Amino acid sequence: MNKLQLRNVSKTYKNGVKALDEVSIEINSGMFGLLGPNGAGKSTLMRTIATLQQPDRGEIFLDDIDVLNQKMELRKVLGYLPQSFGVYPKLSAEKLLHYFAELKGLSSKAERKKMVDYALEITNLYEVRTKHVAGYSGGMKQRFGIAQLLLNDPKLIIVDEPTAGLDPAERHRFLNVLREIGTNHIVILSTHIVDDVKELCTDMAILNGGKLLCHKKPIDAVLDLENKIWGLTIDREDIEKYETGFSLISSNYNQDNSLNIRVYDEAKPGEGFVKVQPDLSDVYFVHLKADETEAINSQS
Repeated sequence: MNKLQLRNVSKTYKNGVKALDEVSIEINSGMFGLLGPNGAGKSTLMRTIATLQQPDRGEIFLDDIDVLNQKMELRKVLGYLPQSFGVYPKLSAEKLLHYFAELKGLSSKAERKKMVDYALEITNLYEVRTKHVAGYSGGMKQRFGIAQLLLNDPKLIIVDEPTAGLDPAERHRFLNVLREIGTNHIVILSTHIVDDVKELCTDMAILNGGKLLCHKKPIDAVLDLENKIWGLTIDREDIEKYETGFSLISSNYNQDNSLNIRVYDEAKPGEGFVKVQPDLSDVYFVHLKADETEAINSQS
């Protein structure tokens, strides 16, 4: 089983923004979800693990590879799909994959064909392999991105915000591809979409302001909130009262413009509240709320 270890990884940009703050974590084979809002430091962390930028301090190991000092060794076993990955020439998926396979050192034609066919099959692109990638839909381009990173059979796969902008059907197809490859590799899925993690990941962490707020299996993180999430329907005008008087973690509108609110509390917070079943969104918002409160208290 492969293992990725980060120890006290920190990065502060020249403008003073602390993008990573003493991040220490261990990630094993399987699907790992890195959750956090935009600007949380997720892309900085992904780029750092992928050796595209250097941290100020810290250590990263993939099995026996010292990532920060053996960059080329890491890149040989890395598959990285950034948020945007360029414009493709007017070549078919099949021809492009053969070209990428040659670049990755697959000189045997038979071996190359075997890997290209495998990558096309697993990403459900085999039927459209002769079409130009430039004419693919957004979801197909994302799946092609996965196909090209599979060519060197990587130990570690990093995908950064892969479902942003995909329609529901394309998102579903893309997540199925990730699920398929997630059994034999370390796959890190960086996202701000809680449902992506809920549907796919056996392990997860929440990052905000460059700090790791939580690292747990999704099922355990949800269990921790059992009997601590409370729901109430309120008038829209009363929202401020509940924001100041309770630990409000989320709200959503009903058709009559009333609001369903969810509150975190160890005991029933007040009249009318009913206990509701916690979910992964509650985990996410509870940790972000606690982090926000801590930041406010430290400034006062």
